[in-house]
Amino acid sequence: MNFNLKEIATITMILFAVIDVVGSLPVLLDLQNKLGKLEPVKITLVSGLIMIVFMFIGQSILSLIGIDVSSFAIAGSFIIFILAMEMILGIRFYKDDSAATASVVPIAFPLIAGTGTLTTLLSLRAEYQIENIIIAIVINLFFVYVVLRNTYRLEKILGPGGINVLRKVFGIILLAIAVKLFRTHAGL
Repeated sequence: MNFNLKEIATITMILFAVIDVVGSLPVLLDLQNKLGKLEPVKITLVSGLIMIVFMFIGQSILSLIGIDVSSFAIAGSFIIFILAMEMILGIRFYKDDSAATASVVPIAFPLIAGTGTLTTLLSLRAEYQIENIIIAIVINLFFVYVVLRNTYRLEKILGPGGINVLRKVFGIILLAIAVKLFRTHAGL
């Protein structure tokens, strides 16, 4: 085992920026208002499972079904684009009636363990020790759980006006991320 605190700190910061659970708060609140109480434990565990499994066998799975990482990232960019449009325009495209399903799609995937996170994990695996990446994933999952567990509190602190401003601002940020993912992987 090659535990390295510097590597763990670096990977944790990279994943924290890519996962951006705090920035996803408006989306989480929006889904929570539409679907009722979300399941923080289930979302966190499913997200972690997706990340760890994908880190080990993601490239092989994509290759097996004939999908390259770029196509995977572009597909994810479409989902992020739709979520962003919902936030900015107040139009509802996603019409799932079940909070249990929403815990997996779109929250665990692609919001938390999305294409950005998964492709980042593939890149990190080439550069860092696996045990350090797993520890960084666990640290980030702790932050995800804390935010998910406290969405109502955070909503009270920010108030309706603050949430609305955050929703629009982060909608535009999500839209920019979707465009960047698309442009980067479409070769534009």
